[in-house]
Amino acid sequence: MKMMKIGKSGIEASALGLGAWAIGGDSNWGPSDDAESIKTIHRARELGITLVDTAPAYGLGHSEEVVGKALKGRRDQYVLATKCGIRWDIDEGGLLMERDGVKIVRNASPARLAEEIEWSLKRLDTDYLDLYIVHWQATEDYPFPISETMGYLMELKAQGKIRAIGASNLNREQFMEYVNNGQLDLIQEKYSMLDRAVEDKFFGLCKEHGVTFQAYSPLERGVLTGKYGPESTVNMGLAKSKIEWYQKDKLARIQDLKRKWQPLLEKYGCSMTELVLAWTMSQGTGDNVNVLGGARKIPQIEENVGGGNISVDASDLASMRTDVEAIS
Repeated sequence: MKMMKIGKSGIEASALGLGAWAIGGDSNWGPSDDAESIKTIHRARELGITLVDTAPAYGLGHSEEVVGKALKGRRDQYVLATKCGIRWDIDEGGLLMERDGVKIVRNASPARLAEEIEWSLKRLDTDYLDLYIVHWQATEDYPFPISETMGYLMELKAQGKIRAIGASNLNREQFMEYVNNGQLDLIQEKYSMLDRAVEDKFFGLCKEHGVTFQAYSPLERGVLTGKYGPESTVNMGLAKSKIEWYQKDKLARIQDLKRKWQPLLEKYGCSMTELVLAWTMSQGTGDNVNVLGGARKIPQIEENVGGGNISVDASDLASMRTDVEAIS
C-alpha cells in the first residue's frame, strides 16, 4: 500500500483510507452489522490501510462508537480521523438538515468544540485524535469566524488532544482563512471522476500551502463500481439519493464506460472499482491526493485496497479522463 505524508504534520498514512460513514447506518445508509464493520476495520489494517475516517454525525455517534471498539487494543496501528462542528443536541447554529428525528446544525464555536472533543474521545475510547476535521463550514444565517475556530483547534493541538487539523466542504476564501490562522494539514472534499469541480478550486492551493487533498465519495457512492445498470435494484438511502448518476439513463452510460474500459481491466488485472480508485489517487500534483473508500463489509475493503496497489500508466489515466468527459 502506498503511504504518504499528511500536510506538514509529520503524520504518515495510507494513501487510501477507510471511510466509516456507512458504518453509522441511519437513514443515510440503512442498517449496519456492527460486528461485520469491526472485522472490516481489522481487515483493512491487515491489507495495509492505516487511515480510518469517521464523524460524530455518522449515525449520530454510532460510527465513532463502532470504530472505537474496533481500535481498542490496536490504537497505535491506525491513523484516526474524526470531525467536529456538527450538533444534533442543540438549536444554536446554522441548519444543515433534519433527519432521523433530529435537527442537525453547524456550530464550530470554541465553547461547543470543547464539548464535542470530549464526547468524541469517549466514543472512540482514545485520549488523542490524529486528525480533527471541521465537518461543515458556518452558514450566513449563523456566521462564526474561522479565526476563532482555528485558534481553539490550535490550542487542542498544543494540549496533545489532536495531532493535525483539517477542514471539509469549504470554499477558497475559507481555505485561506484556515491557513492564515494556523496550520491546516488536510482538506476533505467530495471528488470523483464524475464530479471534478474542485480540481481548479483546490489542487493548486493545496500544493502551494502544503495541504493534503482528501477525496470522499470517489466511487459516487457505488455508481463507479460498475455493479449497477438501468435494471438493477438499488437500496437507496439518503446518501445515494443525492447522486444523480443513479438515474437509469446515466447508469446506462456507466455500463458503456465499463465495457469500453474492459481492455484496461484486463491489462491491470483489476475491477472497475480498483481502476477508478487508482485513477483518483493519481490526480492532483505531487502525490498530494488521499482517497477515502467507504466500506462496512470485508469484500468491499478487499476490493477497495486493490486501488492502492496498482499503478496506471499516464497515457491510460489521460484516456480515462477523456472517456469520462465524453459521458458527463
